[in-house]
Amino acid sequence: MEVKRIGVLTSGGDAPGMNACIRAVVRTAIYHGMTVAGIERGYWGLIENKMREMDLRGVGDIINRGGTILKTARCLEFKTKEGQAIALKHLRENEIDGLVVIGGDGSFAGAQVLTDYGIPAIGIPGTIDNDLAYTDYTLGFDTALNTVLDAIRKIRDTMTSHDRVSVVEVMGNKCGDLALYSGLNGGAECILIPEKAWDIEHVCSMLLRGKEKGKMASIILLAEGAGDGNELSRIIEARTGMQARATVLGHIQRGGSPSARDTQLASMFGFYAVNLLVKGVGGRVVGIKDDQVFDMEIHDALKMEKTVNESMYNLANVLAI
Repeated sequence: MEVKRIGVLTSGGDAPGMNACIRAVVRTAIYHGMTVAGIERGYWGLIENKMREMDLRGVGDIINRGGTILKTARCLEFKTKEGQAIALKHLRENEIDGLVVIGGDGSFAGAQVLTDYGIPAIGIPGTIDNDLAYTDYTLGFDTALNTVLDAIRKIRDTMTSHDRVSVVEVMGNKCGDLALYSGLNGGAECILIPEKAWDIEHVCSMLLRGKEKGKMASIILLAEGAGDGNELSRIIEARTGMQARATVLGHIQRGGSPSARDTQLASMFGFYAVNLLVKGVGGRVVGIKDDQVFDMEIHDALKMEKTVNESMYNLANVLAI
């Protein structure tokens, strides 16, 4: 199957580097003599037929911009047979032969559906949570990590000045990578993630032991899936007598210009994805393993279970004494 025209969309939560990836997709496709349709607001744009032509000039200054120029959204309607039929109809009306989908596991499931209907689709991992097991890193994780690190350093300054405990709550509902890696690199005294059971008595005892040694200020990194930051800070203050404050970083973690690592990853992923479509290949996801870009079946990628990096978790605990 010769692919002459492709579509590109971003779906789910936005992640730094999505624009750089869109740029790489568009430029690689044009290099191969293809035309590109930008689909707005993810799968919703397929159902509503919201598409626009993409050219070199249109992606000329977006490599360092955060967010996504194509917008993004979650679309429950696409999960229905009726919604999928409408999306397929619009793809064919717009003469789109292949599709690049930038997003997470839900977005990949949609890419597989379209591939099964005869439109080869390639998934690119774009999520700040780093919660896809098949790839070492997802697009946006490194930038979000550095955003959290910057916040930790500033919070530590004021916590130290007031002898307070700070609970920093970061994103990560089922995967605690953002809390783990930012806590490790930010020198947190305690890291709480959903993959590991934790006990409030142990946390309070750790803080009291530190207090006995003269340590009056501490940073606790909490993934949102492991608990509530405000509640945890209230419990700590009540049980230890130490002043505790919570900082919920929220959506600041999604924004900002992508880091050099994410920009490079975006370029590599976009280039690789389009070259798969050039060969008529679909139903695959792109990832990176040991610094090498690779691809694998969507089905196989989604079956893999994400686990915590035990060596990093143990390292963080050892260095937190």
